[in-house]
Amino acid sequence: MNKTIGMLAHVDAGKTTFAEQLLYHTKSIRTRGRVDHRDAFMDSHDIERARGITVFAGQAVMPYNGSTYYLLDTPGHADFSAEMERALRTMDYAVLLLSAVEGVQGHTETVWQLLRRYGVPTFFFINKTDREGADVQRVTEEIRSLLTPDVADLTDPAAEIADREAGERNIGSSEAKFADEGQSELDRPSSASRPLPPVTLSDSLKTFLAERDEPLLEGYLDDRLTEHEWTEALIRLIREGRVYPCLHGSALLDIGVTDFLRKFDRLTVTDYAAADEDEDTRKPFAGRVYKIGHDGNGTRLTYIKALQGSLGVREFAAYADRSDGAARPGVREEKITGIRICSGDRHTQVDRVYAGELFAVTGLTQAQAGDGIGDLPGEVVPFGMTPTLTASVAFPRELPVKDVLRVFRMLEEEDPALGVIWEEELQQLQIRVMGAIQLEVLSAVLRERFGLNATFGAPEILYRETIAAPVTGYGHFEPLKHYAEVHLEIEPGERGSGVVFEDACHADDLPVGYRNLVGQHVTEREHHGLLTGSPLTDVKVTLLTGRAHNKHTHGGDFREATLRALRQGLEQADNILLEPCYRFRIRAAAEHLGRLMHDVQQAHGIFDPPELSETHLSLTGIVPAASFMNYAVELASYTRGKGMLSLTYGGYRPCHNADGVIERRGYDKNADPLYTSSSIFCAKGAGYSVPWDEAEAAMHLL
Repeated sequence: MNKTIGMLAHVDAGKTTFAEQLLYHTKSIRTRGRVDHRDAFMDSHDIERARGITVFAGQAVMPYNGSTYYLLDTPGHADFSAEMERALRTMDYAVLLLSAVEGVQGHTETVWQLLRRYGVPTFFFINKTDREGADVQRVTEEIRSLLTPDVADLTDPAAEIADREAGERNIGSSEAKFADEGQSELDRPSSASRPLPPVTLSDSLKTFLAERDEPLLEGYLDDRLTEHEWTEALIRLIREGRVYPCLHGSALLDIGVTDFLRKFDRLTVTDYAAADEDEDTRKPFAGRVYKIGHDGNGTRLTYIKALQGSLGVREFAAYADRSDGAARPGVREEKITGIRICSGDRHTQVDRVYAGELFAVTGLTQAQAGDGIGDLPGEVVPFGMTPTLTASVAFPRELPVKDVLRVFRMLEEEDPALGVIWEEELQQLQIRVMGAIQLEVLSAVLRERFGLNATFGAPEILYRETIAAPVTGYGHFEPLKHYAEVHLEIEPGERGSGVVFEDACHADDLPVGYRNLVGQHVTEREHHGLLTGSPLTDVKVTLLTGRAHNKHTHGGDFREATLRALRQGLEQADNILLEPCYRFRIRAAAEHLGRLMHDVQQAHGIFDPPELSETHLSLTGIVPAASFMNYAVELASYTRGKGMLSLTYGGYRPCHNADGVIERRGYDKNADPLYTSSSIFCAKGAGYSVPWDEAEAAMHLL
């Protein structure tokens, strides 16, 4: 049975150490590494070992009890949340770790919300129970009150005591035994044909389960369910996301890890067909891309989770095509030239892979994270973790621009959230980031991987612009021996929809090739708004009509006419400046309620009615990122480190201080070298410019 499990946590909760213990106990590694010793198997990059944090989603393969586990160790720092989110789509189950001292922290809530968004069945593990100040009961109650009331404690006290005694005897020993002699039941592989023993459930746990499932409640009241039936019911409820098991221990001292592994293995199931099940493996291959990478030679690697069928070397794989000239409209087919099973910094070449496996292929040149491969719908659900900051890139001017762009485009393939933008006329390179730590890591990656010494400007808020009401824009481009005219309707779209294009032009007015060109130019890049030059968003652009000339129209003419029509429409519109917002949740002592509400109001945020207990409060709402991004430091100061702040991306809203931002940016719409709102007409063999407010009257189609 193939199972993909993900390790997730707030930074420093012991996630990588826990993963090391799982690999060690399944004989996947001989030596347990440690993050502070810079020898953890899962932190295979020099940057991760130097900083002591997980930056990239590492993976490993571990066999246990007849199943093959694909283990994903995801970043715990908020700046690398996009990397973590991309890995979520592959997970069959997730393990969310919490510190027994710190409990539910700000980023823990963010991770939990993403897990629920993607419907990943989740186990909790309360780690670091050996530390001073550890309180498992308190953390369990925090999980119930802040994350989910459906958490069930499955820790076996006897197993915990045995692990603690064994850990004390073996402190300092990290070598695994591979001989059969002296192996525990955990170490011995079990026969696939042996009946699996049930999990012993207490009466209180049975009551807990029965309260959450009506058929189970009937059997519970009749007292007719066997232990095996209770176990199967627990497996079902976990898989349906109705119960979340919780165990605890210390990964560093190897306490509670073996008990967790036994129960996790027994209580998780997947439906992927085995390699020897001919009927299922003959189904068309279906998979999902979850990561793009490059090996040491620069070869592009496409990481895929197989969901159905099988895929072999030299076979063709189809996925959504984003370029012109596809053999089939919207579909690109390419040959798989190699397949790798990756584990840590090592990989094994194989000829064929089957459902449930994680692997990397060579040969796919344009697939992106989230793409469906083969017999899988190509639509991609938008990622929830969106950067709210932008930073400029400075690089040595003696370097060819095309070489620098090639490096950044490669990094953008690996992390699509970077959103690399090169302004040719301005000779400026911009990227989008989650925070300052990401910039530091990116600088190290550029230096160590590519030998490129680049510096970054201070991160700034990524503003956007939209319009309040529909307008019609007109663009005409007719210098001598050129001709194109375009009429566009621009109307407000749903918040978060981006720029959407629709073709309403009649085929008699404009050939389909030119209509496609208009659509391509509308969506090929982000367009500057008029207020600050920030990207235009949340608009629907409809091609109403257009005209070409049989002799004088060239392809570039419609680009000029389209951009002029877009700009001319914006000149007429009521433009709105948008700013990114955070959804926040603050937990603190009840005495701080007045201060918190005042601070949120001062930050121009809004909040829901506070939830109050005898000692604590919980405040939720939405607030501009610009005025709240550094509030965690202030909160920690006046709550003496006991306040908790959780921030998640809350979309874009009208800017609270638009006039100030516009003045500070100082954008001159008439000096933008990329855009003009005037149209070009021709008379007596020469072209002449018509300003935007006179262009409509001069259009040939009106």
